[in-house]
Amino acid sequence: SDLKQMLFCFVAYFCDRDLALLDLINFFIHCSGCKGTVRIEMFRNMQNAEIIRKMTEEFDEDSGDYPLTMAGPQWKKFRYNFCEFIMVLVRQCQYSIIYDEYMMDTVISLLTGLSDSQVRAFRHTSTLAAMKLMTALVNVALNLSINQDNTQRQYEAERNKVAGKRANEKLELLLEKRKELQENQDEIENMMNSIFKGIFVHRYRDAIAEIRAICIEEIGVWMKLYSDAFLNDSYLKYVGWTLHDRQGEVRLKCLKALQTLYTNRELYPKLELFTNRFKDRIVSMTLDKEYDVAVEAIRLVTLILHGSEDALSNEDCENVYHLVYSAHRPVAVAAGEFLHRKLFSRHDPQAEEALAKRRGRNSPNGNLIRMLVLFFLESELHEHAAYLVDSLWDSSQDLLKDWDCMVELLLEDPLQGEEVLGDRHESALIELMVCTIRQAAEAHPPVGRGTGKRVLTAKEKKTQIDDKNRLTEHLIVALPMLLSKYQTDAEKVANLLQVPQYFDLEVYSSGRMEKHLDALLKQIRVVVDKHTEMEVLEACSKTYSILCSEEYTIMNRVDIARSQLIDELMDRFAHSVEDLLQEGDEADDDDIYNVLSTLKKLTAFHNAHDLTKWDLFKNCYRLLKMGIEQGSMPEQIAVQALQCSHYSILWQLVKITEGCQSKVQLRVVKSFLAVCQQCLSNVNTPVKEQAFMLLCDLLMIFSHQLVTGGRDALQPLVFNPDSTLQNELLNFVLDHVFIDQDDENQSMEGDEEDEANKIEALHKRRNLLAAFSKLIIYDIVDMPAAADIFKQYMKYYNDYGDIIKETLSKARQMDKIQCAKTLILSLHWLWILNLLQRSSLMLQIFNLDGIEFAFKVPNPKGPEYPPPNLAFLEVLCEFSSKLLRQDKKTVHSYLEKFMTEYMMERREDVWLPLIAYRNSLLTGGDDDRLSVTTGASSTSKASTVRSKRGRPPQHKRRPEGRIKPLMFHARAVEGSWVMRNDTLQTPGALHTPQLTSTALRENPRQAADHIPDQGSSEPGSEPDYMHNPQMQMSWLDQQKMEEVNRKERGGMNYMKSRSGGVRQRGLMEDDAEPIFEDVMMSSRGQLEDMNEEFEDTMVIDLPASRNRRERAKLRPDFFDSTAIMEDDAVSAPLRY
Repeated sequence: SDLKQMLFCFVAYFCDRDLALLDLINFFIHCSGCKGTVRIEMFRNMQNAEIIRKMTEEFDEDSGDYPLTMAGPQWKKFRYNFCEFIMVLVRQCQYSIIYDEYMMDTVISLLTGLSDSQVRAFRHTSTLAAMKLMTALVNVALNLSINQDNTQRQYEAERNKVAGKRANEKLELLLEKRKELQENQDEIENMMNSIFKGIFVHRYRDAIAEIRAICIEEIGVWMKLYSDAFLNDSYLKYVGWTLHDRQGEVRLKCLKALQTLYTNRELYPKLELFTNRFKDRIVSMTLDKEYDVAVEAIRLVTLILHGSEDALSNEDCENVYHLVYSAHRPVAVAAGEFLHRKLFSRHDPQAEEALAKRRGRNSPNGNLIRMLVLFFLESELHEHAAYLVDSLWDSSQDLLKDWDCMVELLLEDPLQGEEVLGDRHESALIELMVCTIRQAAEAHPPVGRGTGKRVLTAKEKKTQIDDKNRLTEHLIVALPMLLSKYQTDAEKVANLLQVPQYFDLEVYSSGRMEKHLDALLKQIRVVVDKHTEMEVLEACSKTYSILCSEEYTIMNRVDIARSQLIDELMDRFAHSVEDLLQEGDEADDDDIYNVLSTLKKLTAFHNAHDLTKWDLFKNCYRLLKMGIEQGSMPEQIAVQALQCSHYSILWQLVKITEGCQSKVQLRVVKSFLAVCQQCLSNVNTPVKEQAFMLLCDLLMIFSHQLVTGGRDALQPLVFNPDSTLQNELLNFVLDHVFIDQDDENQSMEGDEEDEANKIEALHKRRNLLAAFSKLIIYDIVDMPAAADIFKQYMKYYNDYGDIIKETLSKARQMDKIQCAKTLILSLHWLWILNLLQRSSLMLQIFNLDGIEFAFKVPNPKGPEYPPPNLAFLEVLCEFSSKLLRQDKKTVHSYLEKFMTEYMMERREDVWLPLIAYRNSLLTGGDDDRLSVTTGASSTSKASTVRSKRGRPPQHKRRPEGRIKPLMFHARAVEGSWVMRNDTLQTPGALHTPQLTSTALRENPRQAADHIPDQGSSEPGSEPDYMHNPQMQMSWLDQQKMEEVNRKERGGMNYMKSRSGGVRQRGLMEDDAEPIFEDVMMSSRGQLEDMNEEFEDTMVIDLPASRNRRERAKLRPDFFDSTAIMEDDAVSAPLRY
């Protein structure tokens, strides 16, 4: 109403149209954010270009914001009111004022000038106003066309009357009215042509994406409102060309504009040529990098399919099919709608009505379910049934919830002439059925789809309850029969045993279906007897756990069946263990199998059930001790015994925390931890990894945090690892985590699943590192142990960078000072390693200082005992082999000054560091030709050759450059700054280093010009520091100088290549800027069908190539971009 009141005030136009138009002009100027005002003298005496230039000078561009770009609800409302004002203005003036050849001419002329301005605010605001003005004029033109048709019909009806009844005056009035309407129509068309050619043609390819989006959005409205005038190739081509726009916002507007057209089935014949021309582009946009664009592209392809089955080829459909497995749910759901439309929608109403009366496998869904299974099996790239079901859930619920039909297809024999389901088809159908049951019972997408569980509405909650009751009614009877039929198939049974967790278990008692419960328990027991696969056994254990819930009345019945099963397994296990222990090394395969199969079943049940009253820990501990003492225990038995013992200890701990009496003692925990510690040296990798993971878990559980939360009574159970155990855990991580993946998978070469095995091995190593990192974070292992972990950050960044970074972050939160010391310790040894590998003099000095440090402090017990720091000689052993022959003699002479005759005669273990170090100085030397000048070893070339010929030996598992675990060094230098907490203050805030972008790479031709001039360097500058031999050069500075030298050599090689005949194009040379930017997630070769090019200064441009058509004198191609080019239609340079 306020807008109408404003417009009625504008009717003052009849009194003084100049003043009224001046208000309208200032309205557009001010809506652009300009503070200037057009005065009446300017309006009457100046041209539009001069007025716009004057307003540009008064425009405040400091902020860059203007009303259309500002955020907030008030500015959003402003945009809506601005557009509504223009629509209402034309609607109120459509009968008289717009035809006076003054107001509309002035407004269109002003908007055309503003739309060509270099000021973005003017261009954006005027384009929006012009497009909305065009939409309003299209409405007026549509009304005129309707009135013309009505007048023409009235005229024809009156003229066809007999002469006596014909009214000549009425015919004359109708002729005059038709003539007036035609004149008005012509006038409106002239206005629309002016706006389209003067504004749209230039602004639909504007440099600003918002402006291009406005143009495409409005042309879609014109085609929908007035399809007779605008829905033709001359206008559709602009939408087709803009499908290749670089900005997702513009591509999205194109797709939505086309959706409104393809929704109307009557318009499809007019879109046939456009569909054939741009179909490939639309299909390729289903893989767009912008998810919103991809979703709308899939919906548009679905509309095209709905309009014509033949419009899309099989290849086009297959490009959309696989998107049902996308992790992005809106994309997958849109692809599911397409799949439903293509494969599962019925088009024969009579056949559908006849099949609707049938039930089960003969129902309309029978063949559709077979088709769904076939589609799932033929999806070679994906095996995620849950994702497929979720994609089809919104569009095919009637099909996916037909559990009666699915059960009949699995249980009943096929009818005559019906194809039998194969084993793969049955497995796929069972998997799909279980996924549909889960989706119906939980009412949320599977893991990986969506951000989390959302709150269900009342309607959704009711649907969930109804679905759960219906699936329980169908499957509570059928499940035992299905288990009976497939009891020997592990994969099928494992899937079917997931079904009871989605039942409404109260139905067993309320519906008097206890006999079906007994049948289910009987079949589960049969499955447990027949299978030893952990997946099946864990499914059985979980099913028993669900059925034994105390909230259900069937608990007692299920508990009795479970106890009988466990009693039988325990009796069998006890006898088989006794037989195995008695026979020892003479045990045969049957004895080992009996123990292993029974132990697997008990371990699976002990995971979910409290079996402490059967005392499984005793026999498992006996098996482990025998394996340690005799070393002949099969690795699978050892792994299962470790896991089962772990569960036993945890269940006893649960009883204590709940206030129950239990016999778990710290002695039991320590004995099991000792067994795990001994298993770390087992020859079998699975046993070592299992023991390591259990050690880490138990150290976390029985740490000092066990007594938090008022559990002081558990203080006797707290266990703190000693330094030996910490060292062994750290050594295990360094030996089994920080290794080259190629070394570990060397035996897998030639295997088709090599990549999958590598990924699985990496995942296992990440779990090992994460388990040890938790011990550091929770202050169970001393923080200096993390130094050996932190120093691997750069080398193994891709594999473990996130874990190490998170560990460092948590350690810093726990103790900033100790974390800083640990980091410095890690960096210190890395620096020493790199420095000593480069300088023979520094290497010699390091050995001499190390010898002095090792013998500096005598043992207070007497000279017959080794010095406390003698162990540091083990560190020196890592570097003594790199010494020159003459340097070894010097170092050995220096060592003998500190040694006594008593030391030389000692051979005990405590003197081993001295013996090893002395031997390393006396042996070798033939191949040690270390250059004193360069510090480079002549063996480096040989080692390079060896590395190219073959892989490194597998026994060398520790990372290159590793000395020893730094925990050992920390103890060796006890009392040094690393262990002092009172002398170090927390540093203040550091200055943020200046960052240098690496996005633009330097041209090799200019590399030599950027090398600093040594002669002109200032004292203290970086070149002076790098080239002045009197200044000490750190390792980082050496790296920097080598990088400069490499650039210099690269520049010289480039100049040589330029002088050698044919010029070779270097990889670092700047290529011409690509005309197109690929907006696809797939390869860049998808845009084969483009014959429109882009100018360098425009995002979307049209080529001026008329010569081919003019020479051939062919019929004009309405999709040729030259059809809209004018000689004088050159846009002014645009300012962003």
